Amino acid sequence: MEPPALNPTFISILHKNSIIVDYNMWGSYIVDDLLANVYSSTYVLITDTNLFPHYVPSFVEAFNHAVVTKDGRHRLLTFQIPPGETSKSRSTKAIIEDWMLSEERDPPCDTNTVIIALGGGVIGDMIGFVAATFKRGVRFVQVPTSLLAMVDSSIGGKTAIDTKAGKNLIGSFWQPQRIYVDLNFLNSLPTREFINGFAEVIKTAAIWDEKEFSLLEASSGHLMLAIKSRPDYGPSRLFGVKEILKNIVLGSIRVKAHVVSADEREGGLRNLLNFGHSIGHAFEGILTPQILHGECVSIGMVLESVLARHLGVLSNSSVSRLTKCLASYELPTSPKDSIVQERSGFKTCTVDKLMSIMGVDKKNNGRNKRIVLLSGIGRTYEPRASVVKDEDIQILLSPAIQIDPASTLKAHVECVPPGSKSISNRALVLAALGKGECRLRNLLHSDDTDVMLQALAQMKGVSFSWEDDGEILKVVGNGGNLECSDQDIYLANAGTASRFLTTVSTLSKPSKHAFSILTGNSRMKKRPIGPLVDTLRSNGAEIEYIGTEGSLPIRVKATNGMEGGDIRLAATVSSQYVSSILMCAPYAKKPVTLQLIGGKPISQPYIDMTIAMMATFGIKVMASKAKKHTYHIPQGQYQNPENYSVESDASSATYPLAIAAITGTSCTVPNIGSQSLQGDARFAIEVLRPMGCTVEQTASSTTVKGPSRGNLKSLPKIDMETMTDAFLTTSVLAAVAQGYGSKGRTRIVGIANQRVKECNRIEAMKDELARFGVAARELDDGIEIDAIKHTMLQEPVGGVCCYDDHRIAMSFSVLALACQPAISIQEKDCVGKTWPSWWDELARNFGVRLVGDDRAILSSDVKPKSHYHKSIFIIGMRGAGKSTAGRGAAIVLDWPFIDLDSCLEARISCTIPELIRDRGWDGFRHEELSTLKSCLREKPNSYIFACGGGIVEILEARELLINHCKAGGIVLFVQRDIDLNIDFLKIDKTRPAYIDDPRRVWERRQLWYRECSNYDYFSRTLRGEDLENPSDDFSRLLRAITGKLSPLDHIRARTNSFFVSLTVPDIIEAKDLLDEVLVGSDAVELRVDLLYDEPRDSGIPAIGFVAQQVARLRASTNLPIIFTIRSRGQGGRFPNDAQGQAMAIYQLALRMGIEFIDLEMEYPEEFLRAVTLSKGQTKIIASHHDPEGRLDWRDGSWVPYYNKALQFGDIIKVVGVAHTQDDNVALLEFRRWAELVHNTPMIAINMGIEGQLSRIQNSFLTPVSHTKLPFKAAPGQLTASDVRMGLSLHGIIKPQRYYLFGSPIAQSRSPSLHNSLFKVVGLPHRYSLYETGSVEDVKVMIRADDFGGASVTIPLKIDIMPCLDDVSDDARIIGAVNTITVDPSRTRLRGNGQFLVGKNTDWQGMALVLSNAGVICRKGQSALVIGGGGTARAATYTLYKMGYSPILIVGRSPHKLMTVIKSFPEEYQIHLIETTQDVRSMGYSPSIAIGTIPADQPIDSKLQNILREVLQMPTAKDAQKRTLVEMAYKPKQTPLMQLANEAGWTSIIGLEVMAGQGFYQVRSPYDTLIGY
Repeated sequence: MEPPALNPTFISILHKNSIIVDYNMWGSYIVDDLLANVYSSTYVLITDTNLFPHYVPSFVEAFNHAVVTKDGRHRLLTFQIPPGETSKSRSTKAIIEDWMLSEERDPPCDTNTVIIALGGGVIGDMIGFVAATFKRGVRFVQVPTSLLAMVDSSIGGKTAIDTKAGKNLIGSFWQPQRIYVDLNFLNSLPTREFINGFAEVIKTAAIWDEKEFSLLEASSGHLMLAIKSRPDYGPSRLFGVKEILKNIVLGSIRVKAHVVSADEREGGLRNLLNFGHSIGHAFEGILTPQILHGECVSIGMVLESVLARHLGVLSNSSVSRLTKCLASYELPTSPKDSIVQERSGFKTCTVDKLMSIMGVDKKNNGRNKRIVLLSGIGRTYEPRASVVKDEDIQILLSPAIQIDPASTLKAHVECVPPGSKSISNRALVLAALGKGECRLRNLLHSDDTDVMLQALAQMKGVSFSWEDDGEILKVVGNGGNLECSDQDIYLANAGTASRFLTTVSTLSKPSKHAFSILTGNSRMKKRPIGPLVDTLRSNGAEIEYIGTEGSLPIRVKATNGMEGGDIRLAATVSSQYVSSILMCAPYAKKPVTLQLIGGKPISQPYIDMTIAMMATFGIKVMASKAKKHTYHIPQGQYQNPENYSVESDASSATYPLAIAAITGTSCTVPNIGSQSLQGDARFAIEVLRPMGCTVEQTASSTTVKGPSRGNLKSLPKIDMETMTDAFLTTSVLAAVAQGYGSKGRTRIVGIANQRVKECNRIEAMKDELARFGVAARELDDGIEIDAIKHTMLQEPVGGVCCYDDHRIAMSFSVLALACQPAISIQEKDCVGKTWPSWWDELARNFGVRLVGDDRAILSSDVKPKSHYHKSIFIIGMRGAGKSTAGRGAAIVLDWPFIDLDSCLEARISCTIPELIRDRGWDGFRHEELSTLKSCLREKPNSYIFACGGGIVEILEARELLINHCKAGGIVLFVQRDIDLNIDFLKIDKTRPAYIDDPRRVWERRQLWYRECSNYDYFSRTLRGEDLENPSDDFSRLLRAITGKLSPLDHIRARTNSFFVSLTVPDIIEAKDLLDEVLVGSDAVELRVDLLYDEPRDSGIPAIGFVAQQVARLRASTNLPIIFTIRSRGQGGRFPNDAQGQAMAIYQLALRMGIEFIDLEMEYPEEFLRAVTLSKGQTKIIASHHDPEGRLDWRDGSWVPYYNKALQFGDIIKVVGVAHTQDDNVALLEFRRWAELVHNTPMIAINMGIEGQLSRIQNSFLTPVSHTKLPFKAAPGQLTASDVRMGLSLHGIIKPQRYYLFGSPIAQSRSPSLHNSLFKVVGLPHRYSLYETGSVEDVKVMIRADDFGGASVTIPLKIDIMPCLDDVSDDARIIGAVNTITVDPSRTRLRGNGQFLVGKNTDWQGMALVLSNAGVICRKGQSALVIGGGGTARAATYTLYKMGYSPILIVGRSPHKLMTVIKSFPEEYQIHLIETTQDVRSMGYSPSIAIGTIPADQPIDSKLQNILREVLQMPTAKDAQKRTLVEMAYKPKQTPLMQLANEAGWTSIIGLEVMAGQGFYQVRSPYDTLIGY
């Protein structure tokens, strides 16, 4: 047992010292206190099953020991319930009460009973409510075990249970007699739960005590080290933070105790404790249980503080301070945080849903919503929750904002922009490198500066604290003494920070590590940093790229500064490279002379700014008098000035000034003038004044008055090299600058660096202006814009896309004020980078009416979007089949195909052998790279490119292809057996021979091919004819990886779906079984762990062997594949400890474009994340199996696994074990709960004989076996037929009647075909003949409740159509129906009964037969139809759908044929052939013919002559074989076939078409029940 507490702290609540706080109280101390102060003969200790084994036995021992030494008249009863929110229910409460009342307690519990609630918030709330109602109220004590419960839920007497209507809606106020806060419980608290509790701690300090808040800010680093260490049931975890943690907990408890004592029943003051809860609870209502209470409250606190800022009662510095504090404890600060998105399964939180949940908040005053508003850190705006208008909340919550141009703007505005980002970041670096204290005023509170501050603190370069309510930052610099960071330095998308800190990190000294790692988000990893790194490397720095060459992440070794001396740097890309070296140069080992090369430096004013600021901090840089663009920097240490005021951001100031310009109002910016350090301060003088504005500028202020609306002048040409960021503002003004006779064209130059900012700003500006109807063109270093009248501006559909770029958002908000329609700005929160309160400024200061716009999230999926339109690049060895694959892909996707070698030859007007002869291989590689760049730039979307085999020899080409993959594009690696490849190369003389041995070339390139690609295709042949006939497996691969094929959507649409689990050791050897085994399933599972790779004895198949298995399976079936590696721990055979091999096999599956991957949730999160981030279009089945039966569907033990699966999976699969039928009932309830809260499809079954019912009840992708398979994949597995029979017996699948209508039909084999299939797949239906020639005879039958569908033949194909509710397009155009189906998703407009749809499958049978014969239409190919009856109409439709044009038609009756032609749309291009002269005048020869004339009589002589003429027409040499489809069944050799054979045509008999038509006819009526 733990030693007793020595010095507990007592806290008074409601005039009683009933809260006791200390370490080590559990056990003897609490027992003694209970017996002395909460006396009872019966104590009932209730906890959950997780806590019980760890804490209850020791307490029982202490209790029994104490009772023995006292009077012995006390008993302790214990009870445990399942953990988790699901236990906080009426049913659990009833179970506890029944147990306490049971005679088995002997005697039952009475009114003197004391209940001890040991646990977190769920236990405390629920057990407190039991105490409040048991015997009309008994005493209870709280022993909270989580931080959240210690500081919040255990204090105040609130008790409750959840209902379906919501959380905590039934409960009471019932005060505990004692609250024992034993901080030792926190040693074993899981890290996430620990962090979760800090949300309430921070909340309490934020509303009440600024000093406590400052303590939390200062202590986050030490506390988080302890919190993130391994949970331990001993005392070691908190060893170094015990006192500070106790003080923080005491501070929170004291505040809550004081508030509760003043307002026990929540009449007003106690509402303050709900800061963050109004909005937080709304998110919790949607995101629970995946996102925890404290995490939702954290998000709520940030949003409610932003709301207070929007309403003008809270400063932005306070918002920033609160946000940073929460983030320092790794709490989410936005619902868009990636961890929130992933954990919640990308749930969508619409504004309407959030507002609806907020509408039932108990704090509300009727329909008026009340929210706690801060007025500063440590204080609230009112001593209660404040009423807030719905429209203000909607602005806050919406992802987009709508600007109303009809707003009544103020005539004059004074606007103070935030501090300059450029100056703020430089000031932070200089103060950190300097010695002593420096108070920074007007520092920009933004994402960028937050990143910079945290990074400097990570390197021990600075300590900081906030003063004056966050308006002043006190920085204590460390004089340049930095250390390597223990953790990666994450810079998000902060480009300035990345460039400055790359050099700063070279100053570090080794700590635990000898290097620092700088990284960022996906956008940052594309931004260039190469020129700076090259320069630093040349001066002694050791920097290594971890990812893509030239971008973050990088590893920087501690070298204690640059070598110094002469440094040469290209300054034509970014001035930030220059500033980075300038600021760190004083700490070099020798004085630095920095020479800027390559021409005129870009953004010289920013270089001047850096030099001026360095002088303020004590280091004077001297410009060389002898050399241009050269600077001398002395060695020395910065000396921090006592105070430094950051000038407002001049780039940001352009937006309020531009509003005045475009709206004809006036605006003053009071702290930016002619003496500004910033180049953009010239904007008013050099841009707005020439555009017609009145400008007054003093040394420290600027005022602009715009001309009347529509009268801005265009600028023929303006060089904005000195104020590049302001070009965006200029561009939106130029869009409407037509006034005073100006030509309306503005040309902006000198801004090439804007292509490498947060996005390609020049391209983005051009594209977004186009959506307003404004034409713009990119220049090499700028943009040219043609203005239109402001009244002609169009509304961009879907709003302005901001590319996550703050300056684009603010610029287009200016243009929106000139439009007539209201304009939506998407990604509105991106302004947080430099001006978080921009929208508040527009509303409060300028008078702009804003409206929250939720359409952005409603109209798009939150999950990452597919990029299937991006061009595809095919790579691989020469002779691997790249061109073959490329042409096939062009056919499948209907995209143009370009061979890069041919493209290169066209560009340089010579052949590749000639190029190599004249310029060598280097010259060839140079042109090859140029061609690749050109294609990427000019044809980025919807093209297929086949690259030369050696493209990967070029480093820059590899980087381009890798970046194409990262951007969502596809690079397909085509490969074949290397020996076959080499044999081909020996006979290929069209390209220069390899210098090296081909096998060595392959070995050198193989890894490069993989590095540059994201998908594999294993080519099977070298035959040229495959160019015209891409295989089914290749077609499926392309449609799958481009997102054009969605098997999950198809499967979800089915009432019941199945996948068959293959248990064969080798697919190749079992290929003959597959056709039968796969019948009736919607997908097929490849169990990789069951494959047997004979040469290997590890139980792990080789990668190549698995690839062969996948390729064979793909070639054998069109069903989507489920790729499964089942580990031994999950009931399979794959070794549990072979994670590396499993990852390699998963990566193979992803590269092969497998449709579904089963991913076990037992793998570590890093493993799971690595697979899911690479998944592309593959869907993840996140699975957990419990073969030992340890988990129970009833007690919440499955919930953590479900939540984890929800985080990583597109589909959830949970498999338990049934011991009794009650387990199946419990599983059904679990399923209902899951379906109620999430839309993610789920496979949920129980194993074992007892669990077979659960397999019948599972409707989505039930795993099934087959009698022909060697064994079942799991105990209790059924066949698909078994499941359907079970569904039939339960009445879920109801017997239906199917018919064949028509006459004569007595000899039809359709009943035998359909009924055999029904039997095989386990359906209770019956197919019968009904012979009739009158449609009146079937009208009643097709409206019967048990009618399932029908086949229709002559003479009813046309007569039946008016009796149906709808006909398909094929039936309508062909003019006949041969199949009737029931569509359960549609309702009849008139009358009751089922909705009947008529279809025609005749054309599908023809198309299938032609496809099976290898026929595929080339562009411009014609085809021939012979005859003019109903079958001829189906043939015409078939040929049109296959792409043939024109379609020729010939027959005995031209008049009848003209009637057929006129019945088809004009685009069918049907030409009538009446004479042999018509044939001779044709400029084309048909390659396909379909005959529909009777075969039991000779062909008319005139028609025979015409046919002979057509069939014998010459064809091109490369034409495919000519094929006749003879629809007549008899005789075996028809006259038409004889004519075709004589002319060299191949004939297909009509019986094959009949089989194909029957296939689709069988499939169509009940496709929702049987998969093919």
